[in-house]
Amino acid sequence: MQNIPEKRIDTGSPRGPASRDGEGHGDAERDGDGAQRKQQADAERETLMMELTRLVQKTVRESSWWERRGIDCSILTAAFISLPAGFLLLGSSQPLYFLLGVLIMGVAHAVITVKGTHLASHGALSESPAWADFWAVFFIEVCGSFSARAGVQAHVKMHHAHTNVIGLGDSSTWKIPFLPRSVYLFIAPLAVPIITPIVAIGQLKGQTPFQIMRTVLCVCLGFFSQYYLLRCVSGLSCSSALVVMLLCRAMFSLPYIHVNIFQHIGLPMFSATNRPKRIYQMTHGVLNLPRNPLLDWTFGHSLINCHVEHHLFPFLSDNMCLKVKPIVSQYLKEKKLPYQEDSYVSRLHLFFRKYQELMVFAPPITELVGIQ
Repeated sequence: MQNIPEKRIDTGSPRGPASRDGEGHGDAERDGDGAQRKQQADAERETLMMELTRLVQKTVRESSWWERRGIDCSILTAAFISLPAGFLLLGSSQPLYFLLGVLIMGVAHAVITVKGTHLASHGALSESPAWADFWAVFFIEVCGSFSARAGVQAHVKMHHAHTNVIGLGDSSTWKIPFLPRSVYLFIAPLAVPIITPIVAIGQLKGQTPFQIMRTVLCVCLGFFSQYYLLRCVSGLSCSSALVVMLLCRAMFSLPYIHVNIFQHIGLPMFSATNRPKRIYQMTHGVLNLPRNPLLDWTFGHSLINCHVEHHLFPFLSDNMCLKVKPIVSQYLKEKKLPYQEDSYVSRLHLFFRKYQELMVFAPPITELVGIQ
């Protein structure tokens, strides 16, 4: 899959002193040739990314608004439209109807708080900067119970800008080394709805008073709105409403945590001072999962089966990532660049088997020989 050799540690290649007359002159010539070849290689790499960008931008320009944003906005709208039915079913005394209400609420919550917040953080829901900011606050803070400023900073400006760079975008925020593997992979994710607002409070440090007040009010608005509707529309008691909120918000927590670690951790990690060019960084450090009807709709294509495309072109919506996927995969394969794919079960097995190596110990730094 990869034609570029890798080595896991940084090594030098010191040469001994010159032992023959004229070797110093030969070394100078070789150094000059090496510098020239490096410049040519850099130019070629920039050309690769620019060429792929032109192909993708051509497809985007030829696409309708419905393809660029409409399909994803319709999915989000459908999630909101389904909420009244969920609230009414949760008020039923019939167990089957009640469970159906929990399912509807859980799926809608995942669509809104995972797909919606992700698209909003990248400004992919609107071409207007003002509306993009509004949707970011609405989806991330009101619906997702997190700080919009901190979310965009951590995801867009760190994770995307420094994908798999040690100490910057290496996904280490997802690691909890003191937890046993079974607890981390199968139990701890259920606490995500409780942990998220607590982490959000910690992220308020350094923000302006206006941003702090806005975040607190928006998070409280989202939480108490759902609680009020469960009490007044569904007719649940105080404790029952809180339990239902936890169940609905935690329904997709396991795959949410799994997806976030499967697609980066265990892949090549790079040094901040010796990182490869963007196209190599993304193709080596990002992995696609296969199509999954449920996760494709709830999380979005850019987080599941088009993650490589998303990291190369983060401004694209989920549907556009899916549309340009054949173009990107074909181009990378033609240029002998890696296009990494693996199944959900295979990655889960890998992380369960190598949990200490992947989630506890510090990752080795990968050096792409001939590139860095």
